[in-house]
Amino acid sequence: MSHIYIFLTIFFTVYGQIIIKWQVNSAGALPVEAIEKISFILRLLLNPWILSGLFSAFLASLTWMAAMTKFTLSYAYPFMSLSFIIVSLSSLVLFNESMSLSRLIGLSFIVLGIVVINRD
Repeated sequence: MSHIYIFLTIFFTVYGQIIIKWQVNSAGALPVEAIEKISFILRLLLNPWILSGLFSAFLASLTWMAAMTKFTLSYAYPFMSLSFIIVSLSSLVLFNESMSLSRLIGLSFIVLGIVVINRD
């Protein structure tokens, strides 16, 4: 049951990344002029979806602290690399991003690494 803290950390981390990417895509390109950049960033920071993504990062921190009361860092931390895999696969589906063979192989190595590291 203690693993729920690790998986909640991953969930909140992934949620934040996906939501922020979605909203940044919707906002358009970063302006060139400095004052326009500041205005652009402030608009993003006031966006309720962006705020939910930032809040999810805070929740991820809380659940990570709970996980740290149950596991050693060397055991729990490799699980965080699952967020790379979930975000990559989600970006394929949600944002039509491409998946090269080398990226797929790299993600496979991450999974293999998690399995090997946690075989105690």
